[in-house]
Amino acid sequence: MSDREFDVVIIGAGLGGLESAIILAREGYSVCVLEKNHQLGGSLQVFSRDKTIFDTGVHYIGGLCPGQNLHTYLNYFGIMDKLKLHRMDMDGFDRIELPGDPKQYAYAQGYENFVERLVQDFPTERPAIQKFCDLIREVCERFPLYRVRYDERPDWMNDELNWNAQDVIASLTDNLTLRNVLGGSNPLYAGDHRSPFYVHALVVNTYIESSWRCIDGGSQFAKYLASNARKEGAVIHSRKNVVGFDMGHNGIHAVRTADGDVYRCKHCIANIHPSLVLDMVGEGQLRPAYTKRIRSLEETISSFTLHLVMKPHAFPYLDHNIYHSFVDNVWDGVDKSSSPWPSGYMFTTPMSSKADGYADAITIMTYMRFSEWEQWAGSASTIAEPGERGAGYEEFKQKKERELLAVLEKRFPGLSQGVVAMHSSTPITFRDYIGSPTGSMYGIHKNSADPMRTFIAPRTKVPNLLLTGQNLNLHGLLGVTVSAVSTCSELVGKRYLVGRINSAS
Repeated sequence: MSDREFDVVIIGAGLGGLESAIILAREGYSVCVLEKNHQLGGSLQVFSRDKTIFDTGVHYIGGLCPGQNLHTYLNYFGIMDKLKLHRMDMDGFDRIELPGDPKQYAYAQGYENFVERLVQDFPTERPAIQKFCDLIREVCERFPLYRVRYDERPDWMNDELNWNAQDVIASLTDNLTLRNVLGGSNPLYAGDHRSPFYVHALVVNTYIESSWRCIDGGSQFAKYLASNARKEGAVIHSRKNVVGFDMGHNGIHAVRTADGDVYRCKHCIANIHPSLVLDMVGEGQLRPAYTKRIRSLEETISSFTLHLVMKPHAFPYLDHNIYHSFVDNVWDGVDKSSSPWPSGYMFTTPMSSKADGYADAITIMTYMRFSEWEQWAGSASTIAEPGERGAGYEEFKQKKERELLAVLEKRFPGLSQGVVAMHSSTPITFRDYIGSPTGSMYGIHKNSADPMRTFIAPRTKVPNLLLTGQNLNLHGLLGVTVSAVSTCSELVGKRYLVGRINSAS
């Protein structure tokens, strides 16, 4: 076998690609991972400005206590004991703030604690809060791989997929404030009026079980996963932009990169957006109905993220995140994201190893549509492939930075005086670095009215082409990890692989 001939070529060294590389290399496959960016990790990437580290996507993580789902998976991947982590405020890791309401509503860690803390604010609503928790856990049990469990039943055949998140929460209580509080962290998945309850449950559950911040950023995940993949024999190349396939009657024979290299393979795993895969496969290789469905799938909204470098001792470190809404119904946040802007924000202070009780950085995420940046859609700029967007782009970006900082100043008087520098990421930035056509925050939009339409199986009709990543099951560290396991199960067997993962714990 030559140095460019492998059993499996994986496109994209995001979380799903790196985890797939470890799984398959351990099982004896020769594996090569090709990443277009300079930095590995996809949404795990970090960047440094003014000697300050900022995360691009991973701001906090759930399910990392022994016995919890992500802990079990990361233990199998051999990185759990290497991570530098900080457990967030047990009595309020997330705080929900609503318009015109001076009160801050706390999400506590642990279900019993979660209930008791909210009952303090809603003393007559204990049955509704308890039922909310019961439903979350009940729905999570319906997804075997989420619970690191083997089951022959396919996850997507449950009736609960059709439950609507807003409707389920509304059915529990007539208290409008409590409804907004229970749905208040829905920016974690860009929740709107069509969002399924199962998405809300799978996302929120892990954080209620346990919530953590990475110390000095989430790139440590990519660093340790890549290191372990290489130890298992996988080859990983950065700055390798895949542009096409060599196709035959048995599927993909080889993967081609922009610099002219060719990597022959028996199997190909695409850890990139499905529509980009269709572009590479070309016409006639897949059923027209499948291609049409993939092309028509709606993306979740994109984000404008403001990164603030702070003066020493200017702003306290907050051991929690703030979800602040400017709309009366938290399920309106996406629809009303443009006027007035912002419709809300997530406010977080990253954890640094230099922490002295104060924040050296602040990150604020808001909804923003890709269409607002349409005039620059033809530009592209990354570290691996630098490009110019022009003065107009920078002027518009800085205008949005100032607007958002002015909004924050009203909530945190004096904040702007402590800012050393401002930096921001736009929907165009997300598109270029993450590879989503419209800079989507969380991949394909899930719709409770038609859940099967957005289900994408890991195996395609191209015999040796598999898909993985946030567009298959769920986004985030846990969702993508589950998708990697699901994808690799197509080659090594689900029962066998789940057994291997659990035996590692």
